[in-house]
Amino acid sequence: MAPDDKTRVLIVDDIAETRENIRKLLQFEPDIDVVAMARTGREAVQLAKETKPNVILMDINMPDMDGITATRLIVRDVPTTQIVMVSVQQDTDYMRQAMLAGARDFLSKPPSADELINTIRRLGEISRENERKLSVATMEASPVSSPRKAGLDGKIVALFSPKGGSGCTTLATNLAIALQSEDTKVVLVDANIQFGTVHVFLGLKSKYTIVNLVQQSEELDEAFLQSVLATHPSGLKVVLGPATPEDAELVLASPLKKLLEDLSRLFHYVIVDLASVLREQELAVLDVADRILLVGTPEIPSLANVKKFFDLSEKLEYPKDRIMLVLNRMDKRWGISVQVVEDRLKHGVRAQIPFDDKTVVTSINSGVPLAIANRNMPVTQAIFDLAQRVREEFAPKEAPQANKKPVIKPRSLFDRR
Repeated sequence: MAPDDKTRVLIVDDIAETRENIRKLLQFEPDIDVVAMARTGREAVQLAKETKPNVILMDINMPDMDGITATRLIVRDVPTTQIVMVSVQQDTDYMRQAMLAGARDFLSKPPSADELINTIRRLGEISRENERKLSVATMEASPVSSPRKAGLDGKIVALFSPKGGSGCTTLATNLAIALQSEDTKVVLVDANIQFGTVHVFLGLKSKYTIVNLVQQSEELDEAFLQSVLATHPSGLKVVLGPATPEDAELVLASPLKKLLEDLSRLFHYVIVDLASVLREQELAVLDVADRILLVGTPEIPSLANVKKFFDLSEKLEYPKDRIMLVLNRMDKRWGISVQVVEDRLKHGVRAQIPFDDKTVVTSINSGVPLAIANRNMPVTQAIFDLAQRVREEFAPKEAPQANKKPVIKPRSLFDRR
């Protein structure tokens, strides 16, 4: 069997006897190769970087760094590695934390031989397939290096809702088109990395996705981007989401953040559509965003989650002026007014989009955005008003009158502190 066909395994456990017993069990499997063993979490992180195993058998309880923390670091640095938590702990909270950290499976200690070997083989195949996809993406998207221009001072605008189904993608696609003009270059990024649907809303196809771009984040230039970005008939440039949910594992937080920063030097506006979850990737986007359009709907569950996000934003020390609250699907029949929302949330509503599901759903199903086919409808006019508000957010202050002292040099209306 060729070395590339074998599943490379790293065993992590602070008990030497346990490590050795697992190694002896696996040495009789011709398709499995134990490449290293680690006795601490820190050692596991270092060996994972050096050996790039397909599968890691990770103990949870270790003295210097627990397995959950080590898992989180390894998933960030070696994204193709699949991690199996192995522990005597059967608490559901442990399992939840392990999965949130990036573990792919959870086995009780000691696992049976069949269960252990079958799990390694299954995850090993997933890991090798991810390695192949990553290799192909790197070769296909390899750009010719060229000097980078000084660039624009583009603004990153992220659309996020703490509750799914609030209409973020509808707003993101139409807002991007509303901002696009001959003098204003806009790129729309589908950062809903598991189940993004921007391509459906805009009727676009491309063999290149966000996976290709984050893997080439060190070499992005305008010529390369022009060759790989999808182009909508409106002129809008689009970064499509991963082709399959499992490809989301290849989109790491740090390269995603760098991609957005690079795009902001090439486009006046970078509009980012996010999933309704808060993982490391979403937080990276929110951290780098110049404005966050927080989308809610006039429903108690949605507004409750909006309140939770505002509470979280305070803990994350986001400036208040960075978040623009947008209420979508507003209708007086629902019994919740803007005034009620503002009183309950203690935050002003910066824009409201009227309810018109018939027009919106027809637009989505046809693949023709509201901003193109339904410009005169109230829902579309509200989106164009939102686009104008976004422009005003970044407009410079007017110079002070000459008779006022002291004379202060004009600054950006919302300079980031």
